Amino acid sequence: MKLSEFKFDLPAGLLALYPAENRDESRLMVVHRDTGKIEHKVFKDLIDYFDEGDVLVTNNTKVFPARLYGNKEKTGAKIEVFLLRELNKEMHLWDVLVDPARKIRVGNKLYFGDGELVAEVIDNTTSRGRTIRFLFDGSDEEFYKTVDSLGETPLPREIKRKTEPEDRDRFQTIYAEHTGAVAAPTAGLHFTKHLMKRMDLKGVEMTPITLHIGLGTFRPVDVEDLTKHKMDSENYLVGEETVKKVNQALDNKKRVCAVGTTSMRSLESSVSAGGRLKPNEGWTDKFIFPPYEFKICNALVTNFHMPESTLLMMACAFGGYNNVMNAYHEAIKEKYRFFTYGDAMLII
Repeated sequence: MKLSEFKFDLPAGLLALYPAENRDESRLMVVHRDTGKIEHKVFKDLIDYFDEGDVLVTNNTKVFPARLYGNKEKTGAKIEVFLLRELNKEMHLWDVLVDPARKIRVGNKLYFGDGELVAEVIDNTTSRGRTIRFLFDGSDEEFYKTVDSLGETPLPREIKRKTEPEDRDRFQTIYAEHTGAVAAPTAGLHFTKHLMKRMDLKGVEMTPITLHIGLGTFRPVDVEDLTKHKMDSENYLVGEETVKKVNQALDNKKRVCAVGTTSMRSLESSVSAGGRLKPNEGWTDKFIFPPYEFKICNALVTNFHMPESTLLMMACAFGGYNNVMNAYHEAIKEKYRFFTYGDAMLII
């Protein structure tokens, strides 16, 4: 398929700047793959579509406050450093994006806060990319605590407002556990403890994978021929316990639902020759777009995504191109809220 087939006009007012007041009271559109039928629900109605023995796979990555503001030594010029990923724990080497890039050169020292954090630029990677080394003597835990106190919640640029204190909580799933993401697994933002408890009482299993989401999730596709697009690699882990639960559900012809495109990518990156899930960890750059044969899941919870995004492409691959694009036109007509803090879709 071509990039232009995923283009649609999104009215600016439908891009959600803030989350719903209560997580599980976002709207939920249910799309039936076999008929294309659409239902309009509220997220907490999700429980009605699952039964005892069904499994929902969540991504338990935890977002860290990856956006740091600081100053260059000598000139004192203000700079922004966006932490992408840690390259070497012992040396505190990080892959980052910098702004303004033209002013930040190899050899520059950068200061954050009142000098609690100091970094040295040691390499250029891309036009805005740099490798930096934090000059930090404390433990790993102390380093992350310092980043946590100085950093800002990394809301995507498309959310055109200043970050607020409430974002630190709302840009995190309630089951976030393993620090490493610079963006939230947004489908999971709708879950509450109450909804998860109700799922548990009904016998619906929730089981985690971990995929640390990088900024590549939002990187625009700039080639018309999708086979030529390369996804950024992201670190993931599919553990034994999840494998056991998912395969048992598959053997019992139960529903296996990926909560979010990141969960789906992890599962589809961990398929055995026999078409079952296997334990796996490492890096995945799997790019899923139509046509694609899914091996593990028969349901997907996802948000409403931006035009021409890889996330929309995966939703179309899973739900059927016509079904999902029709659902998006319906969502615009019905004023559903789009993007990170927007409403949800269940494809079954």
